[in-house]
Amino acid sequence: MKLENKIAFVTGAAQGMGAAIVRQFVEQGALVYAADINAEAIEASVAELGDRARAVVCNVMDEASVQAAMQRISDEAGRLDVLVNNAGTGSVDSFLDTPVENWERVLGVNLKGTFLCAREAARLMVARETAGTIINFSSTGALTGEGPSHYVASKAGVMGLTRALARELAPSRIRVNTIVPGPTDTPMMAGIPDEWMQAMVAAIPLGRLGQPDEVARAVVFLASDDASFITGQNITVNGGSAFI
Repeated sequence: MKLENKIAFVTGAAQGMGAAIVRQFVEQGALVYAADINAEAIEASVAELGDRARAVVCNVMDEASVQAAMQRISDEAGRLDVLVNNAGTGSVDSFLDTPVENWERVLGVNLKGTFLCAREAARLMVARETAGTIINFSSTGALTGEGPSHYVASKAGVMGLTRALARELAPSRIRVNTIVPGPTDTPMMAGIPDEWMQAMVAAIPLGRLGQPDEVARAVVFLASDDASFITGQNITVNGGSAFI
């Protein structure tokens, strides 16, 4: 098993790509702390995964909430090997009509949340001298500019943060990479207008949406020792819809 005895923390884990990542991590032998802001949803999501998946209620935008989650991991597991910053949100707003509260919420979850979780995870990894890995989530929209401006800006920021962290944390043996999914069949896609959806699928050379398990397999690779010399990279899982 690629992740045997690894300790992992996955955010946005109640559904979609996050839930798929938790399942595959458990299958690969990891002990997973599966986090989400929705307590009922995260408990239901991990209910059938046994004692290798533990539900955590966490608001990634709140510093105290993130610190409490990391303290729990430290107390129970003694270390953290893998952080997956999957939690994300968006809204369908044209730039000229974007409310400030929507801008702040999208940037707050997607970028500030990634920063807070990465900072606290890195602090724990350094304190316990763990050779860890941090896997952030961006979007193909950050490469193409397609999508609502707040979402694209937040995901482009994640790419820049990954590059900076990869350099700064390398001496501590912490690898930092970004997964860059294309349009993927998740609940987050439900609010997208049908004409937008048709246009997105038409722009994918493989002619279909991605599946959460396809993204999760790429995350398993980056979390494993198979990727031991990979850091600071953007790994696209997008059916050919954009290239780096």
